[in-house]
Amino acid sequence: MTGRTAGAVDEQVIDRLRDAVGARWVRTDAATRRAYARDATPLFDAEPDVVVQPGTTAEVAAVVRIAAAHGVPVVARGAGTNLCAATVATHGGIVLSATRMDRLLEVSEAEQLAVVQPGVTTTALATAAAAAGLLYPPDPGSRAVSTIGGNVATCAGGLRGLKYGVTRNYVLGTEAVLGTGEIIRTGGRLVKDVAGYDLTRLLVGSEGTLAVLTEITVALVPAPPTAGYGVAYFDSLADAGRAVAAVVGAGLVPATLEFLDATCIEAVESHAGLGLDRGAGALLLFGDDGAPAQVDAALATMVTACRDAGARAVTTAPDVATAEDLLAARRCTLPALSRLGSLTVLEDVSVPRPRLAEAVARIGDIARGTGVRVGVFGHAGDGNLHPTAVADGQDPAQVAAVHRTFEQIFQLALDLGGTITGEHGVGAAKLAWLPRRLDPAQLALMRRLKAAFDPAGILNPGKLGS
Repeated sequence: MTGRTAGAVDEQVIDRLRDAVGARWVRTDAATRRAYARDATPLFDAEPDVVVQPGTTAEVAAVVRIAAAHGVPVVARGAGTNLCAATVATHGGIVLSATRMDRLLEVSEAEQLAVVQPGVTTTALATAAAAAGLLYPPDPGSRAVSTIGGNVATCAGGLRGLKYGVTRNYVLGTEAVLGTGEIIRTGGRLVKDVAGYDLTRLLVGSEGTLAVLTEITVALVPAPPTAGYGVAYFDSLADAGRAVAAVVGAGLVPATLEFLDATCIEAVESHAGLGLDRGAGALLLFGDDGAPAQVDAALATMVTACRDAGARAVTTAPDVATAEDLLAARRCTLPALSRLGSLTVLEDVSVPRPRLAEAVARIGDIARGTGVRVGVFGHAGDGNLHPTAVADGQDPAQVAAVHRTFEQIFQLALDLGGTITGEHGVGAAKLAWLPRRLDPAQLALMRRLKAAFDPAGILNPGKLGS
């Protein structure tokens, strides 16, 4: 999808923006606008009129007030790694980049929390937490470059979601700028606080449509003393699904329970040469963390569950280096698949956990019907799948087939009692599907909430609540 082109913001607005944040932080040149025309979502492309990089909350508020006064759209953006076109300026206007607001303000070991600006990367926060003997559990695949502000805006998940939850479970408080330019603080540093509506939770996952985040307080947890991992190969994902059911049925909540289908196994092995079993129909990566005895017991139970479900082979990691190799197999799936075609479209849907294997099998049927190569990987423990299509991006017929493929996959997820997105978000990519997932009363309520936070409708228009 190609959106509108730049040229709608007049020089009066540009001058006011320069006065607000400094001329060097207001960019209107063609190269910068082009660089911000896309995020990590293929097929969506729209240039902003201007890119603004404020350095303080006061500057963010000033930019938003200027935009509101002139009816100019504002799209908040972090590293641009999101996979739903949430940070593509489909209505033009201002892209408000958080790249300068990248200070890690505090890590409190006593309170087990951190306070960060939105431009801090997930890895930077995790590293700082680890230095204090703490863990920041959310673990999105793009963690090395993705920002906390973006993680909060899309409620990012990751490999540890089954045991530890997702981003929303760790956001204690925010500082945010409303669409009016007003600055509010929601939540704070407390574990318990039920004074008023939970505006913090409302902002998490709102994709920049309600407010611009300028500071975030997140909870941390004690770092587990040890972790262990294993991998099991199966002839089919149905067999792997039985192993997952047995693991969960045994009362375990593993830290990691991930799967790759045969297409992904082949792509990863060709890309990384990790020694994976190319003949397997599915791979299950499992692991847990905690006290050594607890981890050993959990791994033993998972190994037994996999063998009882008919695994071709099961191995556990004897050391940290081997464990990292196993995790690398999952983390490099997307880059491995992307080598198979000039266009790679990674989507996510979620289905009830017992229907995971059925969903993957039917996605295979869909792909064969449309002639598109699709690999499926994801979070076996919570039913979140990542179907990934690879094609020739220069061939209009193949691009059209990719669109048809995902239309059918989204409908399949709904038919199975699932949802159109489990962790990537709605953005522009799935906006047309939102009315099929939510009923009219919910959509109407979302629009009223949007109007309360952003009466001029300038924050990421054309996305959630618009």
